[in-house]
Amino acid sequence: MADIHELQLALDLPDSLSSQDLALLRWHLGEGGGRGDDGYAYPLWGDRGPALRIGGVLVGELRSDGSGWALTVRQEAHPDEFDDLRRMVLWLGARTTTVGIIGYLRFHEAHLPDVLIARSGAVHRAILRVDGVVASVAEVIPDPYA
Repeated sequence: MADIHELQLALDLPDSLSSQDLALLRWHLGEGGGRGDDGYAYPLWGDRGPALRIGGVLVGELRSDGSGWALTVRQEAHPDEFDDLRRMVLWLGARTTTVGIIGYLRFHEAHLPDVLIARSGAVHRAILRVDGVVASVAEVIPDPYA
């Protein structure tokens, strides 16, 4: 359990997704149904309830927003799953209508995540590093009118 990472994704997908693509997403979200010959051994995002190592709650939701699909995932991930996760995130990146940050991957003991950015049909990872931290005890969320 010591190698657990937090994976969060929040992105939009077009309404033109095929029924096979939707079935694959729903299967990965633990919503059952059949799956094609995709090579995945088990659903990647089917866990729900309290997270054991990262705190908070594990979720996975796919909802129609009337003009497409909205996907949100927050799951615990072990490095043994990274090949499948990478393949799935790249698959999503080729289909998403979201441009910019679509999520992050964070080692459960790290303070900074690696940010996942969708651009031009691909997903890139930005590794954040800091030499020092500027902290504001009084202002957790900035006041835009201050």
